[in-house]
Amino acid sequence: MNKYELVYIIDTAVEDEARKALIDRFNGIITEAGGTVDKVEEWGKRRLAYAIDYKTEGYYVLVNFSSGADLPLELERNMKINDKVLRYQTIRVLERKVGIKPRAPRPMPAAEAAPAAEAAPAEEAAPADNAE
Repeated sequence: MNKYELVYIIDTAVEDEARKALIDRFNGIITEAGGTVDKVEEWGKRRLAYAIDYKTEGYYVLVNFSSGADLPLELERNMKINDKVLRYQTIRVLERKVGIKPRAPRPMPAAEAAPAAEAAPAEEAAPADNAE
């Protein structure tokens, strides 16, 4: 199961009861498909960065959920056909593995280190010859 974040913006013309029903509908789609809703945050009415269909405000909702890989496509399909949703975006949250230590740098073999050491004195001697 993958973890996802879904942010969608609902039109502010939608009444409170209809907005709650819409949020419950999208959460229901997640649970019916075998996913789990971890957290729902309603950010409330905020000003949009740019006008969408001549609307300057929207009601923002953030949903964190876990599901299979095909559920985000189904959610986005349902949001696309719903006129009350202005914008939406779903991203997969990558988990960081904390217990893994980085590899130590590999030491250079002695055979590769020796030619580099021999070449350095030859280069130093060359500028002295050019000076004469």
